[in-house]
Amino acid sequence: QVQLVESGGGLVQPGGSLRLSCLASGSISSINAMGWYRQAPGKQREQVAISQSGGITRTAESLQGRFAISRDNAKTTVYLQMNSLKPEDTALYYCFVTTSLPPRAYWGQGTQVTVSS
Repeated sequence: QVQLVESGGGLVQPGGSLRLSCLASGSISSINAMGWYRQAPGKQREQVAISQSGGITRTAESLQGRFAISRDNAKTTVYLQMNSLKPEDTALYYCFVTTSLPPRAYWGQGTQVTVSS
């Protein structure tokens, strides 16, 4: 089992920045990928960014240049740096991890990001 605790969401003005954090605990040795999804009201959940084993990262094309994902050296915390935020970035942001043994995905509770003046 893996437990995830997210933090860093909140209300920010357009053009502002936020950094989300997600701390994993439990069976962390089997984690092979960590990342973020988001879901805006009335929309489907979409992948924001993922950090895979070996240091490979991928950010949604539409968010490249504004969002960046990183992980700490212990591979237990994943961050999402969000810059130049826009109202359309308003969503519930979910942290996720995937494990290899057994192969499954875990989700955090979500942290709300609201971009509004």
